[in-house]
Amino acid sequence: MRLYNQLLSEFKRQQTGYSTIAIIGQSCIGSVAAMVVLMNQMPAGIKLTLLFLVTIFCMAYNSAVLARLSAKTMFNLLVLSVLFSVLTIVGILI
Repeated sequence: MRLYNQLLSEFKRQQTGYSTIAIIGQSCIGSVAAMVVLMNQMPAGIKLTLLFLVTIFCMAYNSAVLARLSAKTMFNLLVLSVLFSVLTIVGILI
């Protein structure tokens, strides 16, 4: 929890710069997750559900930045999006 609070306060301090950089990084990780999902041989229902969730989480952060929501909301959506994408990539590749 201490690490979260430190990262959140740093994000709040330089919100404009971190938001811009995070959009690029988070979108790249989300794109890799989508590619891994589409390249994997799994039932179509599971594949489309995972693809839908990866896309929704990435779009949620991007729209939060565009809507200029609070820094805490943006940061939480960023963490959620990155964690879900990374877990999807790792889960499929293992």
